[in-house]
Formats: sequence, structure tokens, C-alpha cells
Amino acid sequence: MVLGDLGAEVVKVEHPTRGDDTRDWGLRTGPTNTSYFDAVNRNKSSIGADLSAPEGVAAIRKMARECDVLVENFKTGGADRLGLGYEALREENPGLIYCSISGYASDGPEAARPGYDLLVQGEAGLMALNGEAGQAPLKFGVAAVDLFTGQYAAQAVLAALYQRGRTGKGRRIELSLFDCGVAITSYYGLEALVQGKDPPRYGNSHPSIVPYGVFEAADGPLLITVGNNAQFRRFCARVINRQELLDDVRFSTNLERSTNRALLIPVIEEELRKKTRSQLLQLLREEGIPAGEVLGLHEALLSPRAEASGMVVRSEDGAATRWVLAPPYRFDGRRLPVRSLPPPLRKG
Repeated sequence: MVLGDLGAEVVKVEHPTRGDDTRDWGLRTGPTNTSYFDAVNRNKSSIGADLSAPEGVAAIRKMARECDVLVENFKTGGADRLGLGYEALREENPGLIYCSISGYASDGPEAARPGYDLLVQGEAGLMALNGEAGQAPLKFGVAAVDLFTGQYAAQAVLAALYQRGRTGKGRRIELSLFDCGVAITSYYGLEALVQGKDPPRYGNSHPSIVPYGVFEAADGPLLITVGNNAQFRRFCARVINRQELLDDVRFSTNLERSTNRALLIPVIEEELRKKTRSQLLQLLREEGIPAGEVLGLHEALLSPRAEASGMVVRSEDGAATRWVLAPPYRFDGRRLPVRSLPPPLRKG
């Protein structure tokens, strides 16, 4: 979908009668579409091909001779068994960019194992990072590994296309959900390796910046992100009116505040509960301290902020209203358009 957003002509190959599994996930948005399917299939067309039949395989081989990029998501070896592997297809199209996405590395002991986002969130250690201290690990609210893997794949394909423009040669790209899951542990991953154990879970707080997170005002939650020492000085002096905190060496730098968060946060929470969210947001913005609201998802998508951004697209599709999220990119000040709605299943 990322490549489609950027202007590529993307053709999705599905089973001709049942389609992609995600056509049965989420809320129904059309006879063969669902909210889940629509979320990841804008700016694509769709064709049906039964890969268990020789004519279905032949149709894909014909497409592969003419296309620039092929992306496959079989278990390792699945495409080869169908006669649709890289070695077979590049004989007829030497410039083909062939991208394979599997659950686990193709040269590892679990190469043939199927992978799902939830499994990899657990096995890559991501769930161990999510949630509150003392509670069970939590998965991310969205399929984070799937989404990041798609982004990594798009980046790799674009790099391969750029190189092909210089050399004329195609490339074989391989990604696994597990490898991408490990990659997005990022600074937490290195912290675990350096200290030889899991970093603590901080819930809505930041592991390295204090104060930074969700706080309760007199009438509900808000977000406060005090990112540096200058902001902290203004926060203490003019937002919570606790000037004496600035004279305490335990809070003089962000590193000290992070180390002594258990002492500092209760003091901050006590003061914040004396004011309403609107009062605090006004003070924080006047002092140049980033702060915001905690919105429900529906509220956020229909907010004036989202409307002004153009990120939410409403389209009339016959008698039905279709919603789709727009590409997040802007080029020369203009948002890239939703060129086509997620396609229906072409049965046949």
C-alpha cells in the first residue's frame, strides 16, 4: 500500500472466491470488504488467481514478466514450490525486484513456521515492553510488527529500484516479521543488552525523560512532555508553582529526575490535580512546554485537527459511505491523494 500511495500501480493477487483473509476481519463495509481490509488496501486493484491450478500460476508468471516488483508473503519455500520463486521468475525478467516477507528468517531453524503479528510481538520481546510495571505484558493496540514490516519492505523496494536504474539488475529482498520485530525494539533492545536484563515497564511514562506521560488534572487526564532542563525550570516555577524543586539536586538534571522519579512524580501529581485540564494546557502552552489531550479514537479522527489535516477521507460508494485514511505524505505542500478505494473481490 505504501508504494501505491507513492504512485505505483499495485495489483493485489487473491484467491478468486474467498479472497484475502482480511476480507473477513473487522466490520463489514461492503459485500466483500471489511474495515480491516480497507485500512491496508487503498490505492490498489485486485485480481483473482487460483494458485493451486496451473492456469492460475501461469497468469502470475505472465504478470511477473512485465512488472517491476513482486511481493510475496508465503511461508519460506512456498513460492518456489509453485514455480513462482525468485530464480524461476528472474530468468524471464532479469530486472525484477522480488521481495519475500515471511514469519522467520529463510535460513534459520524456523524458516517453515508461519508467523503472525501477535506471535512475533511476544517472541521479539515487544510485549515485555508494553504495559504497567507489575502487570502482565501487553500487545500493542495495532498490529505494529505487520505495519513496520510493510514500511521496511517499501523502503527496501525503493532502494532496489533506484539501484536498478543505475545497473539494470533486479534484486532479491528478504524480510521476516521476527527480524523487523527485533529491529523496532530500538533503544530498549540495546538497554536490555547493556544491563543484561529486561528494562522496567513504564506504562504511559518515558523510560528516560521525566516528567513525561499521562497525568491527572482535576477533571481528567492530559499529556505533559517536559523534554529538557529549561522546560523543567519553567514547569516548576510557572505551572505547578513549586520553585523549591529547582534547588533540589535530585531533580537538577533529567538524568537525576529519571533516577528519582518515584520521589518527584507524586509531588507533580499533587499539584496538577489542583487545576483543570484547560487551565493546565493554557499554562503549559504559554511556557512552551509540549502538552495535549488524551482523546478517544473516534473523537480524534473527527476532531478539527484531523479535518484540517485531510487525513480522514469520506467517499460515497453507491448508496454506502466509505471511510479511508489518507496517505500521511505531503509533497510540495500537497497531500498525496487516495487515488482509488480498497477494491472489491473480483470473483471468477
